[in-house]
Amino acid sequence: MTTKETTAVKPVIMSIDDDPAVLSAIARDLRKRYGENYRIVRADSGLTALDALRELKQRNEPVALFLVDQRMPQLNGVEFLQQAIEFYPDSKRALLTAYADTDAAIQAINAVAIHHYLLKPWDPPEEKLYPVIDDLLSDWQANYRAP
Repeated sequence: MTTKETTAVKPVIMSIDDDPAVLSAIARDLRKRYGENYRIVRADSGLTALDALRELKQRNEPVALFLVDQRMPQLNGVEFLQQAIEFYPDSKRALLTAYADTDAAIQAINAVAIHHYLLKPWDPPEEKLYPVIDDLLSDWQANYRAP
């Protein structure tokens, strides 16, 4: 057996945000808490994230969670998730926004069955981010079946 065969592939947590500072902060907080068990993948746009998803799907890598900014150019969070669930229908979906945008939340719930809606800032992550992500990942793990 090779090392590759004995090492389980880490499921992916994908974060997407067009603001480099926010994307960096999300990745930092996710790696700190989940980096041991998950691979943190980040993208600066919905289009870039879709390209990454295609590659992940080709390699048969599981995606546990999408943490997506709603307000992005070209492809907003809901539009991205509508396409992402075609690749990974069982992945958990959380929308992240700086705005208390009720219309976006309703659209996300109706269009892509969003699992959670988070407001920026999420500081401290121990109170505002990690409990939500813990629950979503726990639900995903309970239902995930490896191909």
